Amino acid sequence: MSSEEHEVVSIYPFTDETREELLSKAGECVFNWSTKDGWPVGVVHAFVWRDGRGWITCGAHRHRVSAIRRDPRCSVVVSGVAAPNGPNGAITFKGRAIIHDDEETKSWFYPALAYGPYRRAGKENEEMTEAEIEQAEGFVRRLNSPLRVVIEIVPEKWIMLDSDKMAKDTAGELGEDERGPLLESDAKRMAEELKRRGMS
Repeated sequence: MSSEEHEVVSIYPFTDETREELLSKAGECVFNWSTKDGWPVGVVHAFVWRDGRGWITCGAHRHRVSAIRRDPRCSVVVSGVAAPNGPNGAITFKGRAIIHDDEETKSWFYPALAYGPYRRAGKENEEMTEAEIEQAEGFVRRLNSPLRVVIEIVPEKWIMLDSDKMAKDTAGELGEDERGPLLESDAKRMAEELKRRGMS
């Protein structure tokens, strides 16, 4: 999936490759939605990135499920801190949530979530100890609850911060081809705010 398929609003965007690397290596995210009375709320979730979408799970009775049934617009925040040995920075994507309650989705998602920490550490099944396999399989069994649903988040807008690019820019070493488009907040609103504060 190319970043051109979605709106990107970032001065220091990741390349498609580094974005995929960060998201694939991240084991957790913050999932955000709006309550019925308009309050934004976010919770930390174990997270799987697959096929250009974010995937999380929770019980069908949770408030976030009712909220996204009412309004599927949501956002996901992934920090580079959650992606060991991955790119430095953070990614937010705005999108729409799809609720899945089918066995086909659950059959791949539960093992992907349970085995994720080992895969991110570079371990395949034959490299895992019996205790690690039993721990992962036990997690799969616990996840397999009749009340559980899987939530897919389809990105529509990217907000990214490649911290390495920002450091290069500070040092005067960032090429123009590495920079994202100037945002309205920097091109217009910052000047207005400086003027309002008598700093122009």
